[in-house]
Amino acid sequence: MPLSDHQRKYLRRLGHALRPVVLIGQRGLTDNVQAEFARALHDHELIKVRARIGGRDERRETLARMAAAAGAELIHEIGNVGLFYKKNNKLKNILLPDS
Repeated sequence: MPLSDHQRKYLRRLGHALRPVVLIGQRGLTDNVQAEFARALHDHELIKVRARIGGRDERRETLARMAAAAGAELIHEIGNVGLFYKKNNKLKNILLPDS
């Protein structure tokens, strides 16, 4: 289910104070980074990822690929940081407002 604009704004507010949990470096998106990303999403629901790779288009493509592989939503991207959300039915740390 896609998120509404209101829900995205809410998640951006929550994510503002977060620090990046996953860092993508020179080697780019490896299997280990993807596994750590999936684990962090499962544990926290809302995470930041810092991608220090290539140019803007390469970063954008990498962040979109990560979201698609993990079944997550790329909420916001600014500079080299992306904010991701994936609902965890067991944990439910984040209660989204109605659309």
